[in-house]
Order: sequence, then structure tokens, then C-alpha cells
Amino acid sequence: MTNPSALRVADLPQNTSSSFSLRPGAAELKSIATELSLLGLRKLSFEGHIKAQGKKDWLLTAKLGATVVQPCVVTLNPVSTRIDVTIRRVYMADWEEPEEDDVEMHEDDEVEALAEYIDPAAVMIEALSLALPQYPRAEGADVSEAVFTEPGKKPMTKEDAKPFAGLAALRDSLKKEE
Repeated sequence: MTNPSALRVADLPQNTSSSFSLRPGAAELKSIATELSLLGLRKLSFEGHIKAQGKKDWLLTAKLGATVVQPCVVTLNPVSTRIDVTIRRVYMADWEEPEEDDVEMHEDDEVEALAEYIDPAAVMIEALSLALPQYPRAEGADVSEAVFTEPGKKPMTKEDAKPFAGLAALRDSLKKEE
């Protein structure tokens, strides 16, 4: 079953663009937030158009806007972030997936294989997930030095991990002795 927002490529006009405007309701926002492990999602909009690119390919361009709430990576407190990005996807009829197990990434990550349908809702969710901050941090949240070790042993600090700092201290103490 296809998504109601999906557009059948065979039905798209060849000589003009087809516009779309998605503004998910509260239930959809909650579902997307759960899917993307967000604490909250507000003001999600995805507006753009799809138009023919040559004889067989298609171009989707759109504006994605959203306010997301994620946990801070330091404090776990909620962090709100506004996302406003331009999205571009090229759907190519002659796209071939690489068959090898070990392949390099295609240099143009906006290119996809053309299928029977183009689904703006799926593009919206994918683009939102890619635009999310990877390490959201609350204002003033700072990572201080954490020191862990087995009971009864001296913990290794950042200074202990700098062997040349120890050599510099030894050099300085030898100079003082002279």
C-alpha cells in the first residue's frame, strides 16, 4: 500500500511542475517524533514541487522546516532546535545499484532510482532525520573530566595521558638543579 502523499510518476505532467505541501497533524507529528527518537516535534512543513528533468528523470525540490526537541548529550535536558533546509532529489530512470559488497558512496547523494511513485512524505522524514543535530547540547552544558578506575587504584587523568608534559616537567626540574 502506498502512502496517500505519494505521487504516481505516470500521472505527473511532463511539461509543468506538480506542487505539494505537507503539514502533518498532531498524531503524525507524534509518530514521526517516535520514529526519529525525538522528545518532541513541532511546526513540521515540507513544501515544494516535482518536475520532469529531461525525458525520463524527475526533480524534487522543497523547503523543510521543523522545530525539534532532543535530549542534551550532556545533561539529557530537552534542547529545541529550528531546522530550515532546502531539499533536492533527482530520480533517474536509468539508475543502477552497485552490485559489489564493497563500493564507494556515489558522489551525488541527491540521486535516487526512479520508482513507480515519488513520496514527498518519505523524503520529508528522511531529510528531517539527516538534518537533526547529532550532538544537541543545552546552553551552558559542558563536559567536565570524568575519571574512572578500579577500586584501590589511582585513576589516569588527562595530564597522565600526556607523556611529553611529564618529560617537560622532568627537564624543568633538572634545569633548576643545575
